Amino acid sequence: MPRVRCIESRPVPIDGAMENTPLDIALIVAIAENGVIGVEGGLPWRLPTDMRFFRATTMGKPVVMGRKTWESLPNGALPGRTNIVVTRDRAYRADGAEVVNDAGLALGLATAAALAGGADEVMVIGGAEIYARLLDRTDRIYLTEVDAAPEADAFFPELPGSEWCEIARTEPILEEGRPAYAFVTLERIRERT
Repeated sequence: MPRVRCIESRPVPIDGAMENTPLDIALIVAIAENGVIGVEGGLPWRLPTDMRFFRATTMGKPVVMGRKTWESLPNGALPGRTNIVVTRDRAYRADGAEVVNDAGLALGLATAAALAGGADEVMVIGGAEIYARLLDRTDRIYLTEVDAAPEADAFFPELPGSEWCEIARTEPILEEGRPAYAFVTLERIRERT
């Protein structure tokens, strides 16, 4: 995945719905250099430091996810977080999670839970379809850039570089037997009126 910088960026207008959202909406995702985020319902890598970063970043915040991501969680609901699952299946049930049939409704529930719980943002944790549906409403991306190009079946949508500004980046993290990776924070460039 190409690195996104603020140089020569153009502001993106804020629509009314986004402007009135009381909390930031953030995506958290690990992406390989070829855009891969998943394979056969799981991650194509095991990165312990990234898993700790995910836990720390999402703890105490509502998490919005698609059904496939929910079903990939080995222990069900993520503790310490309001879990919200988006699915087209109106009969779907998920122990320990709210289930909704609309991504906008999921964000509404997540915002209410965040405000009630004192969280400062709503987290979108995947998968590919949910990321694509909510990217336009996203304020921040916590991105783990993985130095690998695995074969896979789930990809992150294209990020228009002109809409995002890199505000933080760690040095590459090297763990024996694993691909190098870095934590990057992107924020949407907004036009203020």
